[in-house]
Amino acid sequence: MGTASGDETLLWEPSEELKQQATLTRYMQWLEREKGLYVRDQEELWHWSVSHLEDFWASIWDFFSVKASRPYTSVLADRKMPGAQWFGGAELNYAEQVFRNASVGYPALLFQSERHPLRAVSWEELSRNVGSVANALRALGVKPGDRVVSYMANLPETVIA
Repeated sequence: MGTASGDETLLWEPSEELKQQATLTRYMQWLEREKGLYVRDQEELWHWSVSHLEDFWASIWDFFSVKASRPYTSVLADRKMPGAQWFGGAELNYAEQVFRNASVGYPALLFQSERHPLRAVSWEELSRNVGSVANALRALGVKPGDRVVSYMANLPETVIA
């Protein structure tokens, strides 16, 4: 990690135990086991991910067991930026992806910022609030296939919306 002065002092590094528990570590192990791809470290994974975009993103879809009512027909149909078309043909529900891993024993969200103390949002609270927003959008005439866009801060309310 560099600074404006060029200092390369490492400020923090996770413990070996934390590294072994990390989702990134589980993903790298999964890649080797399921896809026969061994990556030595995060940097090697990054190089593979940017040089094999379709393979990387298809593996992410598989690793996280994304559920779709209609599967994708192509991972990346058009590479031009902006305008890239990812997972063409797929149809899925974002809220369904989020709530399929709900666990009563763990919070759905943990939030903290410079202006806000640590706040835990339970799965029940998240579900209730998401339902309220969905009902409000339906009342406004928003239908499946419509696009709703917002520019919002990184807050629990953004996830809810």
